[in-house]
Amino acid sequence: MPKIYQRLIMLMLLVLSISGAVIYFTVDITTLEQLDAFQPWSIVAAVLMLSIGLILDGTRLMHLVRISGEKIDLGQAVQVVFGNYFLAMLTPGAAGGAVAQVMFLRRAGVPTGKATVFVVVRTLLSILFLLGCMPVVFYYDPGLLPWISERTLVIASGMMVTAIVITIWLFRTSLPNYLLVKLTKRLSFRRRRHTFAIYRDIRGAVFLLSTAPAGMLRVFAESALSLLALYSVVPVLFIGMGIDIDWQHVMGRMIFLNILLYFAPTPGGSGIAEGGFVLLFNDFVPSGIVGIAAVAWRIIAEYLPFVIGLYYTIKVFGRNFITKQID
Repeated sequence: MPKIYQRLIMLMLLVLSISGAVIYFTVDITTLEQLDAFQPWSIVAAVLMLSIGLILDGTRLMHLVRISGEKIDLGQAVQVVFGNYFLAMLTPGAAGGAVAQVMFLRRAGVPTGKATVFVVVRTLLSILFLLGCMPVVFYYDPGLLPWISERTLVIASGMMVTAIVITIWLFRTSLPNYLLVKLTKRLSFRRRRHTFAIYRDIRGAVFLLSTAPAGMLRVFAESALSLLALYSVVPVLFIGMGIDIDWQHVMGRMIFLNILLYFAPTPGGSGIAEGGFVLLFNDFVPSGIVGIAAVAWRIIAEYLPFVIGLYYTIKVFGRNFITKQID
């Protein structure tokens, strides 16, 4: 059996196992009673929010590419977005997502070097927005990490954002290159070459960020709106389940959860996403339906784009491309 089919079967079994376990351990005697309040319109609204988020994700990539003098249309940009969902779900640490983005951009006529930089910038902008939100999230939701004081959380997150800004500034100087030469002297040629390749990609991304401030500000705004639309799937589902929620708290906790998922070692954050969701929302969502809400969120926000990404990947590259990337 080809490795791609093995991966798909393993992913399906993993998803079913995690979803079943989450529901099994959170369902109680009141679950059916609570689900009586469910409103089907919320599914339509959740898919609508997902669609808005994905389209904005596509437009930000399209505008990012234009800053460098290249050009892709919205259809090609959306294919990049869905391709990312597909291969990210099939590879540990979502590593395949970056490969898929570069391959789709190359197919659209973007040179490999620039495509790699776009992928790095796209990720950096998302992380910068999420980290920039953290001081506000911690300030208005001190119960998020109750064992750490509110002041400490705000100061720590503020220092983290400041450190990122300083790091970006340093990348415009020769200091990182000097330090990298010193630190990698004893590494093997292969590892040193790989380290410098990563450094060049990040440095290129930083230079791109600073070349067109107005255009980059637009891309950053689209990144923010895209992420907020994607995370709005959760409060919409909660409202459809008849839960009285604080939209601000729900969005804040989704921001916190998704920062963690950027560093999750499992394919697509499977297991960590569902478990984190239950832990974060169990306090103000009825325990009997928090697991069902977690699974519904993953199906709509991750597995639906995954299936669409599978379709686009096979349509554009064929099965041989997928098999080659998985192998």
